[in-house]
Amino acid sequence: MNIEIKVPQLPESVSDATLVSWNRSPGDTVRRDENLVELETDKVVLAVPCPTDGILREVRAANGATVTAGEVLALLEPAEIPAPAGERGNDTAVADRGGEEIQSGEVAAVGTSAGREPGAAPGERGEKAGPAVRRLIREHQVDAADIRGTGRGGRITKADVLGYVERTSHSNAGSEHDIPESTVADGSDGTRREQRVPMTRLRARIAERLVEAQQTAAMLTTFNEVDMTAVMAARKRYGEVFQRKNDVKLGFMSFFIKASVEALRRFPVLNASIDDGDIIYHDFCDIGVAVSTDRGLIVPILRDAEEKSFAEIEKSIVDFGTRARSGNLGMEDLTGGTFTITNGGVFGSLMSTPIINPPQSGILGMHTIQQRPVVADGEVQVRPMMYLALTYDHRIVDGREAVQFLVAIKELLEDPARLLLQV
Repeated sequence: MNIEIKVPQLPESVSDATLVSWNRSPGDTVRRDENLVELETDKVVLAVPCPTDGILREVRAANGATVTAGEVLALLEPAEIPAPAGERGNDTAVADRGGEEIQSGEVAAVGTSAGREPGAAPGERGEKAGPAVRRLIREHQVDAADIRGTGRGGRITKADVLGYVERTSHSNAGSEHDIPESTVADGSDGTRREQRVPMTRLRARIAERLVEAQQTAAMLTTFNEVDMTAVMAARKRYGEVFQRKNDVKLGFMSFFIKASVEALRRFPVLNASIDDGDIIYHDFCDIGVAVSTDRGLIVPILRDAEEKSFAEIEKSIVDFGTRARSGNLGMEDLTGGTFTITNGGVFGSLMSTPIINPPQSGILGMHTIQQRPVVADGEVQVRPMMYLALTYDHRIVDGREAVQFLVAIKELLEDPARLLLQV
């Protein structure tokens, strides 16, 4: 008897979703928990897993279709699927790792073998691969053998595929690979190329929120700069032992989150929001950390950041990045933040004016670290400097509070011992 694959319960206030893409076609064998299809709402991307091993018999909704909660997407015939030859040898490895499963967005290490054709997905060559990674490899027509895996044991992650595609696209600028055939002109008649693609629901929602913020908040940005010498020295001195103890790298973001939490404690209006003429003050710090994905910028929330250690913060950030790029963040991960931090420095930004994430009253912008001459101890010295930007809602935050808030972050980062002493 066939099993109906249905649209799962959608997030609150979301009435429907767009079917982005099927990872399998009718007649394909699929395994339990394998992501069959991806659905996109205006807030989050949902993956629909397969409930059991079987054969996909019928697909009832095509790519691009609008679907609602409970609607039947496909029919699955339960069946016992034997493990491919390339996977049978992995049982011992999994057992050696205490039964730990390969995380979503990762694939097993890809070895070399003769006869590989470009564009073939690892799973099509008898090698273990997550459906999201296989789909990316097929879509971009790349060879997994050319991609350097950064996952555990050299496994390829979705981020590895996207990074490889981005690097190769830069080197092949002007090629026709990223333009649908129907929109490409041969250039013989002097025609210039252009491409029209529909805006995704997530991108449309991002655009709507940004316009809403600019129309409703009285946004103003104040700037400062911070000498990163002390933070960089701490990372260099303790980074190795920190990673060995906590199994995660010590990054810059944990320092900025810790500094922001202390500054928010001193200036709680930056951690407040406006609701129907009232000011809501929060006695907790739910910090939004902006993450860039191939679908756009999203902001997962680090709950109760004031209670978390450096290691807990770093692990949460790694988890956010992994799940954001594989489309595995839920609505509970994206709602309810009280303050946001965005890091344009990872892309080389020297200075910017970030836009508030409503209904929050402030957002901190980090930027790239540059060696610049500064006056220190009466002498001109070259120091690693970063510009900071704080955009705030002037309706409830005065300029004095905003400036002092940013100065507090600067002082805490330039003397990290203050973070432990809260002074």
